[in-house]
Amino acid sequence: MISPLGKGIFQQAILESPGALRPLASLEEAETVGRTLGSDLAAMRAMSADEVLAKTTQFVPKVRGLTTPRVLRPIRDGWVIDRGERTSYLAGGFTPVPMIVGSNLDEGGLFVGAWPVKTVADFRELVTLNFGKSTQQALREYPVERDADVFRQCVFLFGDTQFTYGARGIARANSAREPATYRYLFSRRRGDIAEPPKHGEEVPYVFGRVSKIRTEDPPANFRDETLSQQIMDAWVCFAASGDPNGGSLSNWPRYNAARDSYLEFGDTLGIGSGWRASQMEFLDAFFDAKSKVV
Repeated sequence: MISPLGKGIFQQAILESPGALRPLASLEEAETVGRTLGSDLAAMRAMSADEVLAKTTQFVPKVRGLTTPRVLRPIRDGWVIDRGERTSYLAGGFTPVPMIVGSNLDEGGLFVGAWPVKTVADFRELVTLNFGKSTQQALREYPVERDADVFRQCVFLFGDTQFTYGARGIARANSAREPATYRYLFSRRRGDIAEPPKHGEEVPYVFGRVSKIRTEDPPANFRDETLSQQIMDAWVCFAASGDPNGGSLSNWPRYNAARDSYLEFGDTLGIGSGWRASQMEFLDAFFDAKSKVV
C-alpha cells in the first residue's frame, strides 16, 4: 500500500493484524547489518534455507525493540519503499482502497513468553529502553505494581506497538480517503476456553478450518462454526464487491475515525469503539515527538 510500485495493481485489501506503522530501517542500516554475514555473495546465496534461518539470531535480539527499526522486514530502500510507513500513511502517500483491517484480543502472548523480563525492575528497564523521555507516561499506560503484573503488561505492550497500533492507524488513514473501510476486533475464545485469541488464531475461521487445526487446541463448538461461516461470508462478499455485508452478516458499519468503531467477532457479533484508545493516543504522541526530533 505504501510502495510507489503498488499503485494500480490491486483493488481491495484485507489486512489481518498488520504489523504496520513501525519504524523502518534504511538501506544503509540494513546493509551494515548484512555485512556481518561476510562479503562473499556467492557463498551466502548458496546457503540452504536451514543455514539462513540459523543466522536469524544474529539480527534479532531476544527482546525485540518495540519502537526501533528491525532489519528483518521491509526497509526504506528508496525504490520499493521510499518513506517510512507512518509518514506515508499520515501524509497520504499510500494507495487507498476498500479495506477490511483488524486485530485480535491478545496480539502479544505468543511472542513474549520467553522474554527475560520477569520483575518490575526488568519491565521498567524495557520501557525506558523503548520510550526514553516518555517512560513515566508509558508506565501509566502499562502499569506494573508487582512482579505478577509484568507478563500481562508485556503482552499488551508488544501487541499494541506491533499490531493494534498499525490496524488502527491504517483504518484511520484509509477511511479519510476511502469510505469503504471496515475494522474488526477478533475476540472469540475457541471452544469457550478462558484464554483470549492470540496472533493468527482468527485464520482458521477465515478458511473454515476451525475443526481441523492443531491437536493441542480445544475442540471447536457450534459457536465457533457459526462465527467461521459469518467471517467467510463477509470476506467473500468483500472480495466480490468491496462491502462485507450481504451474506449471513449484514450489520458491519464502515469505520468511523471519530468513534474509532469496529465490529467485534466474539461469542456474538457486536459493535464496539475505542479499543485500547488511551494506549493508542499515547503511542501517537510518542511517535509524533520522536519524528520531530529526528
